[in-house]
Amino acid sequence: MNLDHFGMDTITLAGPLEAKLRAIRAAGFTQVMLNANDIVGHPGGEEAAVAAVRASGLRVTGFQVLRDFEGLSAHLHAYKVEVAKAMLSICRALGSTLLLACSSNSAHASGDPVVLIKDLQKLANLAVPLGVKVAYEALSWGRYVNQVAQSWELVGEADRSNLGLGLDSFHILAHKTDPAVLEEIDPAKIFLVQLSDFLWQETRTPDERIETARHYRVFPGEGVHSEQLAGMVRRLDAMGYRGDYSFEVFNDDYRQLPLPMVAERARRAVKWIDGVVSRRSLPGRRRSTVRW
Repeated sequence: MNLDHFGMDTITLAGPLEAKLRAIRAAGFTQVMLNANDIVGHPGGEEAAVAAVRASGLRVTGFQVLRDFEGLSAHLHAYKVEVAKAMLSICRALGSTLLLACSSNSAHASGDPVVLIKDLQKLANLAVPLGVKVAYEALSWGRYVNQVAQSWELVGEADRSNLGLGLDSFHILAHKTDPAVLEEIDPAKIFLVQLSDFLWQETRTPDERIETARHYRVFPGEGVHSEQLAGMVRRLDAMGYRGDYSFEVFNDDYRQLPLPMVAERARRAVKWIDGVVSRRSLPGRRRSTVRW
């Protein structure tokens, strides 16, 4: 592993998009995960934001995040389809080949796997003409899909070449997911791995999980789940995953620090991960059971 395998998420940094991009590049990173707010909220408009990204020289890891897409019906479904089309269009403008979609937490959505599969197929089909892949991620507070095994089952049943998984270490750790479940996944269908940790051992309720996820994440090597996080990365590496890693770190404190200081913390996290991947062999494989 080296720095080229990793990128930062613009959500981690404070300030204007151009300053974020400069800090990420100055720290030695070659790619960036873009948050929609940084693009559509740019004071110069979407075109200025796209120009800034292209001028930065950073490869776009992906664009995020489409929420609450699957399981809706009638006018709510039509509304989300229009949102998805707009986000896919932005992906293309940015030169991004990946859109991240999170499992739904909507109270208005169905949990019927047949409906969910059909909607994921539709999303993937919408992305095909634009040359975009869709990474489907299980939120640990998702209403019906909140575990990796569930998201993997849906992706497999949807059976679209441009539909795969997005894995987020926070949700895996917070949900206390058995790491052996990762070995049930075809590594070619893992489109993105997002890494972060947090500072307490567990989140006891969905509300606490949401609060921690959105405000108190830290970089790998800074939290209290270092052993589990290291094991996850080693396991993915041994499985043959060679795709992108992005630091998905939402932290209110980091957004009050100078950008170079935060970017340097991310750089130290890369060094930490590089050390733990080759430290020891992976544990043996165990099977897991999907529970809906």
